[in-house]
Amino acid sequence: MTKNSKKLSSGIQGFDEILMGGFVPRRSYLLRGLPGTGKTGIGMHFLSEGVKKGEKVLFINMGEPTAQVIENAKGMGFNTEGIEFLDLSPDEDFFANMEAYDIFSPAEVERESTTTEITKKIEEIKPTRVFVDPITQFRYLATDEFQFRKQTLSFLRFLTDKGATVLFTSEFSDQEPDDDLQFMCDGIINLEFFSEGRNIGITKYRGSGFRFGEHSMRITPKGVKIYPRLRPMVREKEFTHETISSGVPELDEILHGGIERGTATIISGPSGVGKTTLGIQFMKEAAGRGERSVVYTFEESEESLINRCESINIPVRSMINTGMLSVVQVEPLRYSPEEFAQLVRKEVDNNQSKIVMIDSTSGYKLSLRGEDPVSHLHSLSKYMTRSGVTVILVNEVEDVSGGLKITEIGISYLADNIVFLRYFEKDGELRKAIGVLKKRLSDFEKGLREVRITKYGIRVCQPLSDIHGILTGTPQGHDNEDD
Repeated sequence: MTKNSKKLSSGIQGFDEILMGGFVPRRSYLLRGLPGTGKTGIGMHFLSEGVKKGEKVLFINMGEPTAQVIENAKGMGFNTEGIEFLDLSPDEDFFANMEAYDIFSPAEVERESTTTEITKKIEEIKPTRVFVDPITQFRYLATDEFQFRKQTLSFLRFLTDKGATVLFTSEFSDQEPDDDLQFMCDGIINLEFFSEGRNIGITKYRGSGFRFGEHSMRITPKGVKIYPRLRPMVREKEFTHETISSGVPELDEILHGGIERGTATIISGPSGVGKTTLGIQFMKEAAGRGERSVVYTFEESEESLINRCESINIPVRSMINTGMLSVVQVEPLRYSPEEFAQLVRKEVDNNQSKIVMIDSTSGYKLSLRGEDPVSHLHSLSKYMTRSGVTVILVNEVEDVSGGLKITEIGISYLADNIVFLRYFEKDGELRKAIGVLKKRLSDFEKGLREVRITKYGIRVCQPLSDIHGILTGTPQGHDNEDD
């Protein structure tokens, strides 16, 4: 593509992002997928965008009659006004006229008529965008495969030479593949759906770069929505590298001042040990500085989180009311990983949130529908940290005590900081210990401390210097006096 060539928008923001701006003008693109994958919906977006920009656009419908196409389009929220239609779908007279073809074959007669109609319409309106649905109907107008390839290639060249950018669909099966069409076009867009959702991906795109991989797609009453897979930023945004205090002096002592802005921290521990509370504590301190934070909770309701934090002197409700905190309750099976990434991206880019907490990684894993969580969390975390956002990943381990294990899905390498919480028994009572395993940008306290969650907030006690074996689940030593 030359520097002066301006790409044509697909009409779908997420799709343009995948196409790195849109379609290269005067090229042809194949939309392939089984029935119901959204091919016509994407075509309607493509044409509607042209109408918005004052372009002449043409829909060549070779399968469904125009009235049915318009009705289906309205059901998806499209206004077809301004779209020219060339209806080449078989009508009720086709079958009745079959007996009249005694000298020429039906294919030869219909091909001549079809060619005339297309040529006349193109010369009449001179469209800049053409959508053909489906182009494989030409197979039934050709006497053999060679003629089909020759006619189709000639047809596509005719349209692009006339200044049109062409989007066309195929109907394919194992018995009738569309490999020949894939060779003819300038770009291949693959659509697929499965029980958990829909995907879109590009395998060929002449004249431009594009976003590799499979991307999430959803068909809604307002058309097609596409959610590109998030990529870590190549360059970091400028931000002030500084240490963020937790607001608890003893906790800051353990962390040698706190955690650094633009880093990722894993808070790991068993159920009920205080992981979420610890993360919210950093957000409470951020709110005091006038900084916004957001919590994505996969397992706990917003009201439950608010009430629990209020009971330990963390004013979450007030933080929400002043806009310093957003608590987003996420249903894991509702969103694909790409959709969730777009939620986070909008929060970071539009609302300038400084701390983002995902609670928890096990809940997030459910949204992946069997995909590898590591690659998605890697992209999401890197995007945020390179934007100067402090990321907190809450990770729940199954073991209540003993056998130190930070994560069970292999994401510890993502963390700049790892803080762990563990239960231990003392004087016949179940207590909690906190420690730091990793801190990439500074030193940290190597010992363990008892931590208590009280009605006044988080209380971190003096180091447990005379007890050992806490991480094995069998602590030994002399009892400490309460500090």
